[in-house]
Amino acid sequence: MFIARVSGSVVSTQKVQSMTGHKLLVVEPYRLEGDKRQSLVTTGRTFIAVDTLGSGEGDFVLITQGSSARLTPETKSLPIDAVIIGIVDQVHIDKLSVYSRD
Repeated sequence: MFIARVSGSVVSTQKVQSMTGHKLLVVEPYRLEGDKRQSLVTTGRTFIAVDTLGSGEGDFVLITQGSSARLTPETKSLPIDAVIIGIVDQVHIDKLSVYSRD
């Protein structure tokens, strides 16, 4: 699992039938800033993840990838590689809050 920020969405009117009705979001993985370890920073990558929770643009989310993405009841029969499995409320590193949804 890793943390990513939702930065956009994808609309696809033509897709395999099993994907009909599933929300596709553009997500950017984030990591802990290296020197001071006091904030989250983007890795500079983006990819597409299926949203099963109703997250939206700007939310920090938990992502799982690969075959693990197909282990939830909602995604077990989908041809996907990434799924949003949680919406992040807070991140604490070494007793310091580096992110809060508030």
